[in-house]
Amino acid sequence: MHKAKQVLVIDDDGDFRESIRPLLENRGYLVIEASSGKEGLRKLIEFKPDVIVLDIMMECLEEGYGVNQAIKFKEAFAEYRSIPIIMVSSIHETPRERYPRAGEVDMIEPDCYLTKPLDLPRFLEVLDRLSKARA
Repeated sequence: MHKAKQVLVIDDDGDFRESIRPLLENRGYLVIEASSGKEGLRKLIEFKPDVIVLDIMMECLEEGYGVNQAIKFKEAFAEYRSIPIIMVSSIHETPRERYPRAGEVDMIEPDCYLTKPLDLPRFLEVLDRLSKARA
């Protein structure tokens, strides 16, 4: 029997986490939840998930960008760099669109950017594709 793929959902919106959990569990994913960026980074180390679903606006307005940057660029998280990040947010501009002149925009750009409310078929397609790539 194969091990269930783990998805770490980092979002301060409890309703979002509560609504997405059964959807993911019904697809066979093991869901790990974190309600802040700090908690998310702790759970990243503890569980080593296959995919991360990350909100932007949490304790501060751009917290998700900092979490993405930490995972992808800080040496302390080097062993987790290959874990795909799906950023989900009510902000409708991608990081590149929001900060077109920022030279370091690559540091906050996730593997995939989706907006809330989620297009569920698209979200699940992206999640399945990225989790399979980690096989």
